[in-house]
Amino acid sequence: MSYGHHGPLVVAVTPGSAAERSGIQPGDEVLTLDGVSPRDIIEWRLLTDVADVEIEIRRGGVETTIEVAKAEGEPLGAEVASALFDRVRTCDNHCPFCFIYQLPSGLRSSLYVKDDDYRLSFLYGNFTTLTRFTEADLERVVTEGLSPLNVSIHATDPSIRVDLLRNKRGATSLRWLSALLDHGITVNGQIVVCPGINDGAVLEDTMVGILDRFSGLSHVAVVPLGISRFNREESMRLHSVAEARQVVEIVDDWQQRFLEVLGRRLVFASDEYYLMAGIPFPPGETYDGFPMHEDGVGMVRTFEWEFTGRLESPTGPQSGFFAAIDGAPAEGYRSVRNPAADTGLRGRTSTGLSIRPSRRAPVAILTGEYGARVLEPLVASLARPDVRVVAVANEFFGGNTSVAGLMVGSDLARELERQPEGHRYLLPDVCLTDGRFLDGTSIDDLPRPVEVVPTDGIALRRALEVSS
Repeated sequence: MSYGHHGPLVVAVTPGSAAERSGIQPGDEVLTLDGVSPRDIIEWRLLTDVADVEIEIRRGGVETTIEVAKAEGEPLGAEVASALFDRVRTCDNHCPFCFIYQLPSGLRSSLYVKDDDYRLSFLYGNFTTLTRFTEADLERVVTEGLSPLNVSIHATDPSIRVDLLRNKRGATSLRWLSALLDHGITVNGQIVVCPGINDGAVLEDTMVGILDRFSGLSHVAVVPLGISRFNREESMRLHSVAEARQVVEIVDDWQQRFLEVLGRRLVFASDEYYLMAGIPFPPGETYDGFPMHEDGVGMVRTFEWEFTGRLESPTGPQSGFFAAIDGAPAEGYRSVRNPAADTGLRGRTSTGLSIRPSRRAPVAILTGEYGARVLEPLVASLARPDVRVVAVANEFFGGNTSVAGLMVGSDLARELERQPEGHRYLLPDVCLTDGRFLDGTSIDDLPRPVEVVPTDGIALRRALEVSS
């Protein structure tokens, strides 16, 4: 993703499209569309949706104007390199629980970018705190119907929110949440719970604040903070089992209150909380259609339903960690016109030096430690001794990073060295972004060949059927 003040760069042109007919080529930098310099892919789609577009480009240092003859609504057929053409609006909060602060040094630079940009919230589902939101932003969101948006709440008490964001604007920025809801914008909320800070009575108070001031929210996810071994914040610590159970109990209690008052459950605890607390997951029917699946709410139940055949299509796009910044389609996973594109990783196999395994070989499913706890009973139900689950400990990040999406090549390589050659190793694509793990390695660096499969129960079931 580009962060400069350059125009959108064309990276591909669809054969037979209006762009190709007009002579637009990969490598062209688009300066204006009908005299307007587009700021982002949202504006690009609006400006290219009309009939007969005049496009000013720069090619080889020479500026020229191209008249594109096309029908209204006809796609232009030019793919651009990034979602934002002006600078991404970076985050000026200093949240002690921010995972970006807990990354090791030496990773690719894009991983260290903190955004607080409502456009990335619309396009990719990122969460924004609204501390940099303005009246002009509100006007654009409402006028262009940029919905849904995701907003980080964390606490509705102004002083506590200031402490959590380490930004004095945290006390007042939720007024924009009220304005968005008043204008009919669909908004999902998130609460990152930090033990001893915004759990317990503070979490109860936040639920009261949501009911009183923000009951128009679509849904709210309650998630635990992630701690890596690089954490430097003494106030940030892991949940105890008792604290995790208390969060689940508070959410369960408030689900019933919201159901009684609003007719819907509104708030949901993330799957991690049930794993941390050792509490069974709620029935799938209580997730109200899994609206916050991508935020870790109800993923386990949807995976079970996919794996057992209750769901016939995957629940939603599976994007790698930080995919919105590094490797996601410019149009965004949430784009109305262009939903999640295929990453190109589907079914990909590494080209390691080891002998390729037979389809009849024993199968090992590689996953994080949390994923293993979910997969093991499902695999056991198959009664197939040739299929096993391999839990990969996350030593790279450490802490409580136990989800499959944070697996890295170095940890996988260490685990695969312990595993026998000739077996089939299945790897979920959620841990890869643009073909790379977070530590910069790729599947070709692994000591055993692996098969990369989509991170859903249907894909896993089909992969296992091949060897049955």
